Amino acid sequence: MARPEATARRKAARLRESSNDLSAEPVRAAIIRMNETELRSWLRLNRLELSPRAAAALLERFGGPEAVFDASEAELRSVERLTDKGAAKVLAPAPAALDRDLKIIEEHRISVIPISSPDYPDSLRQIYDPPILLYVKGALVESDKMSIAIVGSRRASIYGKSVAERIAADLARRGLTIVSGGARGIDTAAHKGALAAGGRTIAFLGCGIDVGYPPENKNLFDAIAECGAVISEFPLGAVPEPWRFPPRNRLISGISLGVLVCQSPQASGALITAGYAAEQGKDTFAVPGNVDDERNRGCHKLIQDGALLVQDASDILRELGIDTGEDQESIRQMALPIESLNEQERDIAALLSLEPMPVDEIIEKTGLPAPMVSGTLTVLEMKNVVRRVPGNAYVRVI
Repeated sequence: MARPEATARRKAARLRESSNDLSAEPVRAAIIRMNETELRSWLRLNRLELSPRAAAALLERFGGPEAVFDASEAELRSVERLTDKGAAKVLAPAPAALDRDLKIIEEHRISVIPISSPDYPDSLRQIYDPPILLYVKGALVESDKMSIAIVGSRRASIYGKSVAERIAADLARRGLTIVSGGARGIDTAAHKGALAAGGRTIAFLGCGIDVGYPPENKNLFDAIAECGAVISEFPLGAVPEPWRFPPRNRLISGISLGVLVCQSPQASGALITAGYAAEQGKDTFAVPGNVDDERNRGCHKLIQDGALLVQDASDILRELGIDTGEDQESIRQMALPIESLNEQERDIAALLSLEPMPVDEIIEKTGLPAPMVSGTLTVLEMKNVVRRVPGNAYVRVI
């Protein structure tokens, strides 16, 4: 993959110049601004799950979803992008599921944002095949224009998840919104890193927004909705079928200034997201890893093809032209409560990295008594400086 020109850097610079004018207030209320008839028409059209280009062609030809369903069969068949099967879907009776949809939207305070709305994100409107409708829990804000996507393997190692969480937290502290797909592994780590830093994060789902997948991330999705947004283009109740995830990835890259791939095998959805980023003129970044771990080979291939090798958040900030002038150690000091650590705690924290270190090795390298090391590690874990991982080992959190 050839590295795209740095159009995202120029865009970021323009956004930065106007950042003082960006409001942190949501661009819309939690509940949609449509009457029930209009809302039903949008929900019905989206439930057909036509291709985005076919749905867009219908809207362009007839002006809105209500007019689409009022069109005759002959008029529908004259729409170039609409297949006979698609026309038959439009002509079919309205599904009973619409009543259920309205109830769920009201009960769960789901925003419904059609492509015709001024609330629809401009960055998504500009991609090749934008969805005609977005279901949103939480709120989009103007500052989400400054966002970075972080994606990677669902089967990520401790190293991969630690790097993703750390970089996400560092970028979030700089005011960037972290975008990912809510999946296991790297996605989850990126969302958690942003939330831990008190920042904003957006999750694009590969299923209906009321379904939520994977199920163990329910609490995470609730937290994201409080401090960002959970978004889906798929109808309510849509199950997470494999075919839904690749098109979902175009939205992750589309709304972002660039995409960071953090641990990925050579065949993965993360590389699909990077491919969309290149097509959309966005910067692509990749984190290197152990060459013997196949989970890093996708990232290494991206780097060989021109993606920027990323070691920390400052690499991304500089590439986007929004570097604050602070080095990575300064970024870390914002998170690491140095003043609250004694000398012994600082020494052990400095010894650890993102690679797991067994307690026995920590004892050997520090020369401290085992009970003292154990007690210090417990204190550092309480202060969220280190984390215990399987194998009676520890990693540095930040």
